[in-house]
Amino acid sequence: MPTTIVDSATRDLIRQAEKSLADLFEFVDETALANQRKVLDAFRNHRLTEEHFAEHTGYGIDDAGREALDGIFAEIFAAPTSAVRMQVVSGTHALALCLFGCLKPGDRLVSLTGAPYDTLQQVIGIAGDGRGSLKELGIAYDQVDIDPAAIDVPALERVLKPPTKLVTIQKSCGYSFERRTFSNKEIADMIEAVKKINPLCLVMVDNCYGEFVETTEPTSHGADIIAGSLIKNPGGGLAVSGGYIAGREDLIEQALFRLTAPGIGGHQGVSFNQNRLLFQGLFLAPSVVASAVKGAMLSAVVFRDLGLEVKPAPTDRRFDIIQAIKFSDRQKLLNFCRAIQYFSPVNAHVAPEPAEMPGYEDQVVMAGGTFVEGSTIELSADGPLREPYAAFLQGGLTYLHIKCMLEGALSRSRSGELPFV
Repeated sequence: MPTTIVDSATRDLIRQAEKSLADLFEFVDETALANQRKVLDAFRNHRLTEEHFAEHTGYGIDDAGREALDGIFAEIFAAPTSAVRMQVVSGTHALALCLFGCLKPGDRLVSLTGAPYDTLQQVIGIAGDGRGSLKELGIAYDQVDIDPAAIDVPALERVLKPPTKLVTIQKSCGYSFERRTFSNKEIADMIEAVKKINPLCLVMVDNCYGEFVETTEPTSHGADIIAGSLIKNPGGGLAVSGGYIAGREDLIEQALFRLTAPGIGGHQGVSFNQNRLLFQGLFLAPSVVASAVKGAMLSAVVFRDLGLEVKPAPTDRRFDIIQAIKFSDRQKLLNFCRAIQYFSPVNAHVAPEPAEMPGYEDQVVMAGGTFVEGSTIELSADGPLREPYAAFLQGGLTYLHIKCMLEGALSRSRSGELPFV
């Protein structure tokens, strides 16, 4: 395979972009340092030792490593309790556990941030055939699109009337170029408004892609329960699977009843000899997330300077690791994802093709030559094959990998081999 040749115009473009971001990069580093202190404090407070890495089999009863990991996550996330489990297959699964645990037939679920992420729509029953969904169980659904800067109190009062039991807030933008990612301060404002109108209403936050991007998490700001995936931010690139939930103890227990069975809850479930990697990945997470955020910012500057619309803008504060890039053309989106794949450490020789994906209504193209399948804390890019044909770039275990990708992908585009700009 030939050596990558980077043209001088691309190299200069990236060099200038880095210079323009120097002050913002310093802020990202300060955030990472604060989060690293939190992780170290939690490890020390829970007396982490090699014994916590020991393998358990069968039921996994009295797994000290699992219990320590739960406690460490809870401390870092400022939550009463948490559950970190390898049996959770994705972020969507973790969120579904929360929903099915908190809601009963006759209740109503409300999304405060418009339509939820594609895969969660089938859990709710507003997409797909409805089998196994909340809708099939007789749980109603409504949605509003609340602006935290100017909260529509009458709209909130309408949707928070009985039988509303739980509202959900999606922190990240998902597969939407129009909506933005919310800061934890904005989420706090939404939670405060909800609790003022209906103090008994539960608030769940989809925290996927947002962990360690700020110095706090939604549970620090009143969220009753949050959920996410370990092969995103908190796994630090080392977790091979799994998810977490954190929040009120009674709600976590109810969610774990759905994961295992009533009466068993979180007392059983082995970690498949993965405890060491889960602890080590969590230890690395603040640094890895900082690299991903810097890479997203660099990509934003570069693609903006090449004339493409990007979201967030290069100088916007970051609240997740995702960078959206609008190509407005199906083939350019495909070419971009294929260029990303070429500069991946795994399966660099293959070309991504659009395909049907479980939980998605549209075909999706996914570039991700990752060490862990589907790991979006590793450098990847994907997007649904629908207008506006935007790519959602995320991750990067190291900033150097993201920079190499930009150099090589842009050079391939400029040469006409895979044009996307």
